[in-house]
Amino acid sequence: MKKLNTRMFVTIGMLSALAYVLMLLNFPLPPFPSFLMVDFSDIPALIAAIAFGPVAGILVELFKNVLDYFMTGSDTGVPVGHTANFLAGILFVLPTYYIYRHFESKKGLLIGLVGGTFIMSIIMSVLNYFVFLPAYKYFMNFELPSEIIVTGILPFNILKGILITIVFTLLFSKMNTWFTKQLTYKRAA
Repeated sequence: MKKLNTRMFVTIGMLSALAYVLMLLNFPLPPFPSFLMVDFSDIPALIAAIAFGPVAGILVELFKNVLDYFMTGSDTGVPVGHTANFLAGILFVLPTYYIYRHFESKKGLLIGLVGGTFIMSIIMSVLNYFVFLPAYKYFMNFELPSEIIVTGILPFNILKGILITIVFTLLFSKMNTWFTKQLTYKRAA
C-alpha cells in the first residue's frame, strides 16, 4: 500500500508539472477573442484520473493552476482566470472519468470525452455569465457583452474539448498497457 501511494504521489507531481508546462504553451484560435487560449494541460489530469482515480485528476488540475498563479500571476490580482481554468478542467475530467469507468472500453472513453466536453462547455457558459465575467468587470473595470458567451466562449470550449479529445484518444491507444498496469496495482492494494 505504501509503495502504491508513493508511486501515485510521484506520478501526480510529474503530471502536474507537465500540465503546468502545457498550460504555458497556450495559443489563440483566430475566430475567437484573443483572451481565449487553447492549451492541452487537461490531458495530464485525464491521465491521472483514469490511472489513479478522480481525486488524482482534481489534484493535477489544482497544482497546475496554483503553480501558474504563483509563477505568472493574474491580470486581476486575484486568480479569477485560474479558478475558471480549474473548474473547467474538473468539469471536463470528472464526467470523462465516471463515464469511462462505467463502460471501461475505448468506446466508453470516447463517450466520456464527448460528454465531458459538453458538460464543461454548458456549465462554464453559465458560470461565465453569473460569476467570471462579473468578476472581471469588478476587478479590472472591463466589461464584455453577455453575447460573448454564446458567440465566443461556448463554441471555444466545445472546440477545445474536441481538440483535447482527439489528442487524448491518440495518447490513450499508445498508453493502454500502462493504464492497465496502474489499474492492476490499484486493485491489488
